[in-house]
Amino acid sequence: MSPSTAKFDRGDKFADYQTATSLQEYVLVNQSEMSIECFRENEQGIWISQTYNRGEKVNFASLDFNCQIELIYRKVPGITKD
Repeated sequence: MSPSTAKFDRGDKFADYQTATSLQEYVLVNQSEMSIECFRENEQGIWISQTYNRGEKVNFASLDFNCQIELIYRKVPGITKD
C-alpha cells in the first residue's frame, strides 16, 4: 500500500471486498514503514482492525501463517530492519 492509494485501499476497495462472502481477512502492508494492518470479521459481522509493528509477530489466521514482521520486510528497500 502506498501513501497515494491508502485512502482507496481502506475505503472503496475494502467496501467492495467485503461483499465477497469468502473474505476472512483483508491485509494492508505499508510500503514506507514497518506496519501491517489486518481486518478480520468477528462473529457479529463487524470488521475489526489489528495493526502489527516492528518487533511483533504477524498472524494471518485464514492462512494459518505466523512470523515476525521483520521477515516480511526483509527485502523491502529503505526500511530499517534494526
